[in-house]
Amino acid sequence: MQYKVNIEKNEEGYSVWVPGLPGCWSQGSDEKEAMENIKDAIKDYLLTADELSADKETRLVEVD
Repeated sequence: MQYKVNIEKNEEGYSVWVPGLPGCWSQGSDEKEAMENIKDAIKDYLLTADELSADKETRLVEVD
């Protein structure tokens, strides 16, 4: 699965976030570290979303 991320250099290193997953962001001292960290953040975000909807009625929708 691929997600579009935004990355920005700042005084502390790099900030990175996922526009399609509100609140999903991370950082790193360099671009490589930030990109590795956002992978973990995305996994945690999706796991939490699944846990929060575990007892809810859901449907899958395919988007072309």
